[in-house]
Amino acid sequence: MIYEVVWFQLLGLSIGSSAISLGVLLGVYMGGLCAGSLLAPKLLSRRHHPLLIYALLEVGIGVCGVVVLFAVPALGDAYAAIAGTGQVNVILRAAVAAVCLLPPTILMGATLPAIARWVSATPQGVAWLGLFYGGNLAGAVAGSLLAGYYLLRVYDMPTATGVAVLLNFVVAALAYVVAKRTDAVVLPGSNAKADTSTAVRPLIASQRNVYIVIALSGLTALGAQVVWTRLLSLLFGATTYTFSLILAVFLVGLGIGSSAGAALARDLANPRAALGWVQIGLCAAIAWGAYATGQSLPFWPIDPSMSTSLLYIFELDLMRAVWVMLPGAILWGASFPLALASVAAPGQDTGRLVSGVYAANTVGAIVGALATSLVLVGTVGSQITQQLLIAIAAVGGLLLLAPTKRSATGSDPLGSDPLKRIAIPIVVVISAALLTRTVPPLPGMLVAYGRYAATWLGRSEVLYVGEGVTSSVAVSRLPNGTLNYHNAGKVQASSDPSDMRLQRMLGHLTTLVPESPSRVLVIGCGAGVTAGAVSIDPLVTRQTIAEIEPLVPRFVSEHFADYNFNVVENPKVDIHLDDARHYLLTTDEKFDAITSDPLDPWVKGAATLYTREFFEVIKDRLNPGGVVTLFVQLYETTDDAAKSEVATFLEAFPNGAIFANTVAGRGYDLVLFATADGKPIDVDAVQARLDDPANAAIAESLAEVDIRSA
Repeated sequence: MIYEVVWFQLLGLSIGSSAISLGVLLGVYMGGLCAGSLLAPKLLSRRHHPLLIYALLEVGIGVCGVVVLFAVPALGDAYAAIAGTGQVNVILRAAVAAVCLLPPTILMGATLPAIARWVSATPQGVAWLGLFYGGNLAGAVAGSLLAGYYLLRVYDMPTATGVAVLLNFVVAALAYVVAKRTDAVVLPGSNAKADTSTAVRPLIASQRNVYIVIALSGLTALGAQVVWTRLLSLLFGATTYTFSLILAVFLVGLGIGSSAGAALARDLANPRAALGWVQIGLCAAIAWGAYATGQSLPFWPIDPSMSTSLLYIFELDLMRAVWVMLPGAILWGASFPLALASVAAPGQDTGRLVSGVYAANTVGAIVGALATSLVLVGTVGSQITQQLLIAIAAVGGLLLLAPTKRSATGSDPLGSDPLKRIAIPIVVVISAALLTRTVPPLPGMLVAYGRYAATWLGRSEVLYVGEGVTSSVAVSRLPNGTLNYHNAGKVQASSDPSDMRLQRMLGHLTTLVPESPSRVLVIGCGAGVTAGAVSIDPLVTRQTIAEIEPLVPRFVSEHFADYNFNVVENPKVDIHLDDARHYLLTTDEKFDAITSDPLDPWVKGAATLYTREFFEVIKDRLNPGGVVTLFVQLYETTDDAAKSEVATFLEAFPNGAIFANTVAGRGYDLVLFATADGKPIDVDAVQARLDDPANAAIAESLAEVDIRSA
């Protein structure tokens, strides 16, 4: 998990952090795990001690960890040089991700099948495999929390990688020592008589159904995790720490479930039936998660602003994450050992047994994660997506509970009672259908106000709610007529006079200072007010807006048309859907001015737009005499964070300037300003432009926010 967190951050800097890039990374990462699991029984010799092979795999993973740390920046530079900004670069993104991630993830995927050969394909052996899996998940919890809350916060990616590599080598050493001191088979049920034939035995119908069901279980698990992560991120705030917390809770549930499932598998006469009932239970667990995130938790009578303790807020978020996800995670965790027990038979190669079940589960997880994140939520929404997941879980349960001609255990999971054989499937179908009806629609107040949704009930009217590929957005209106644009569960722009002044300052400073601002880039569309201010300058002949979420320019900006000069319909404006950092890295265009109004730096991924490295990229994309402006907030932040952002900008642009947007004489937010060549602002030239009748629209725009002179 440390590697996963680090590699996704590292590769995101090279191939972008858009939904397409993240989907490519996730697909390659999990595809490597699946490939490693499938290849392990075929390529790893059974003549050597399983733990010795495991030790070699761990060493290989550690070596790959070091190589990836140095390879990604080099490959990223090569990618940026040839990728371009079109959709064709998706293939190149996948190629970079594959070169970096496939070698280590294939080795990772091979570790569980390799160590599985230390036990037998008996109920006792399968129980040990479930405990192995549970132990692996416990380590995953520790890794995700260690990386997210400490290593990357206090140190950096090389340090985090070093810790992971050290752990690989320590584990390899321990495995080597144990291998030298034990026989090849030491756990219950000897493998000495295991079938060494390389031929694959044909699956009977009941066994085939188990593989299908464990794949569907992986699909529903990752699909639900994607949806719940999005909804809980609105409630908690879309920070890096939120993702680590959600992932840790989910993994804890999987670990508990895996251990419980392993214990059950040891004594159950019919694990196939138990696996079926677990899938039926998932229907209720998914419905519960949907109810909790969409109808209950957002409106608990809690005002988080009453506490100034981050510890108390963390405890509240932890409790709410457990409340939503733990029931489902426990059932998904139990599915894996029960699936192993359902297809296990004495004499089998346990490596091949684990390989098949793990690969099927991983394939389902890949489909669930990609389909949910890239297609379903952005097209049909989280409500219908969760309803589909309930239906899929019900299908999985029925596949195992329906009577078959021959089962792996030789018994019918529903028994011989004809009434039971007919009634139970009918009851399951009706129950699943009723549960889908309980899934609530996404609350507009949750999208708009996040953790403060309960405190805003009755105080704001939500005009628009949209679930996009990368985020959920909303537009609301206050009783005084103020429009608000919401993203990440908070207000990001508004028609309030203080916000309008900031947005107009950003736009007009960007174009009034350069002598010839013909080509301008606006980073972040938002309400479109900044982009609109840029667009009305007659010297601007071509304007590009880089926006990561398609819903923002398509729907949100339309609600602010009276304030943004209907910028998205302006013929000289191009909308480029990509994260701005990736766009600037892969484009060859130069600009006369660049203005950046990104999400708050604490939102996951947004901080890269406040870094020295990104400012150097901006420098490289500015024409001589070009101008850059940047928004910095002074609310919902700390003094140290604001100082860091300002100092970083001035380190890249030593002759920069700071313009304050004050409210009642107090700091509200800032505009950071700099020119590419460090020349001072010619205030008289700016005033002359404002006095020019050709720029009357600019002067009027500034007058509306009470700025009446240069």
